[in-house]
Amino acid sequence: MTSLDGIRILDLSRVLAGPWCTQTLADLGADVIKVERPGSGDDTRSWGPPFLQDAQGRDTREAAYYLGTNRNKRSLTCDIAQPAGQALVCELAKHCHVFVENFKVGDMARYGLDYASMRELNPKLVYCSVTGFGQTGPYRERAGYDYAVQGMGGLMSITGERDDLGGGPQKVGVAVADLFTGMYASVAILAALRHAERTGEGQHVDMALLDTQVAMLANLGANYLVSGKVPGRAGNAHQNIVPYQVFEVAPADDGHKDFLILAVGNDSQFAKFCEVAGRPELARDERFARNQDRVRNRAVLVPMLEAVMKTRPKAQWLPALEAAKVPCGAINNLAEVFADPHVRERGMVDEWEHPLSPGLRLVGSPIKLSATPVRHEMPPPLLGQHTDEVLAVVLGWDAARIGALRQEGVI
Repeated sequence: MTSLDGIRILDLSRVLAGPWCTQTLADLGADVIKVERPGSGDDTRSWGPPFLQDAQGRDTREAAYYLGTNRNKRSLTCDIAQPAGQALVCELAKHCHVFVENFKVGDMARYGLDYASMRELNPKLVYCSVTGFGQTGPYRERAGYDYAVQGMGGLMSITGERDDLGGGPQKVGVAVADLFTGMYASVAILAALRHAERTGEGQHVDMALLDTQVAMLANLGANYLVSGKVPGRAGNAHQNIVPYQVFEVAPADDGHKDFLILAVGNDSQFAKFCEVAGRPELARDERFARNQDRVRNRAVLVPMLEAVMKTRPKAQWLPALEAAKVPCGAINNLAEVFADPHVRERGMVDEWEHPLSPGLRLVGSPIKLSATPVRHEMPPPLLGQHTDEVLAVVLGWDAARIGALRQEGVI
């Protein structure tokens, strides 16, 4: 038993934000039917290298990017540019609870697959549109991409090294606007499903990358709205807490530079840190005793701490700080992340019996539910792998009818 048993989702999204949303819902037990273009499928299938390798070590057509966002789904190919393909989607929508799409504003209406049309077929349908800028507003017809939205939504203005240290704006290493939009969309869909269960009424969920990016500004957005002061880039430091940043420590055994994160969250932790560092007087100094004082006197305190941190290697700092319950951490590369025993124990590396590569390893779901755990049933599907199955089981179509659509190039 999973949380979303009995929920069926028709997924016409591709790339990242939409598939990230539907993968989360699929992990929770929803039957996600991923509708893809015949021949090419989701764009991310070709976004490599790296590509999945078969048993002979040869590259397949399945890019790692695609594999990371489409587990627990069924793939059906359908050409929605053809009237017969549009009719097929309409038939499937009658048997679904959720419809997800990330086409440009107006495209679905041209195909007769917009919310108004789908609502006529299925009044309880929850219809989620994921776009760059939403269904309203002056930018509504623009194509939206994570990179551009990170810039437009202010994230890049607060990410990167300070200008006075030779830095400049930086995007985040993964497409966070896409990923957060996918997660917000998942939450919105679950809320809309609850409403539909109570009232029998579906609704249109309008998700925009730019909206999400603005919401993600969190405390820095609030800082600006409250103070009117535009925050700049702080590098690896925190805008509101000191010391809360990366520090260079004594070199590692191989002589290379080494670093650790010190994340002091309150005055008590600062006092404990000062004891470990051998500088207890700093916690009693009126310039540094309270966090608000440390923030105001950041330029004085941080150079002192930088000098202290360089006196010991990471191998000495980390256990001492952890023993004192001072938040700290290493900066791991991805090989170190996935080799970490805690990450493994928490199930964050899954193995899948993929038809092209048994033993495929992928990142696991972070959702841990005690009574209805996430499922681990279907590896990311091959293009069109479940077309016949879905049409036969969901719509009750026979082999002759399915074969005719395939011959016409609709599926």
